[in-house]
Amino acid sequence: MAVEFSAVTRKHAIASLRRYTDEELDVELSDIQVASLLNFMLKEIAPAIYNKAVIDAQAFLQGRLADLEATCYEPEFVYWPKGAKVRRK
Repeated sequence: MAVEFSAVTRKHAIASLRRYTDEELDVELSDIQVASLLNFMLKEIAPAIYNKAVIDAQAFLQGRLADLEATCYEPEFVYWPKGAKVRRK
């Protein structure tokens, strides 16, 4: 699954990348260069991050499902205590 941003998120990502390259790398990039860098990161790096997040979520959910019986189990037929005899009149 390709990682895609909404228009607003893309705008914020480009602004953040521009600020990072300006302040941390002392490199001024054009709008096209920053957008190209973002596209590269989304195609090359984002899938690895996405896949790791999916693996982490899967492990979390499997752990929760493994404990499902202990968490959600309700004993059956407990109205009559064990060993209680039926009284007949």
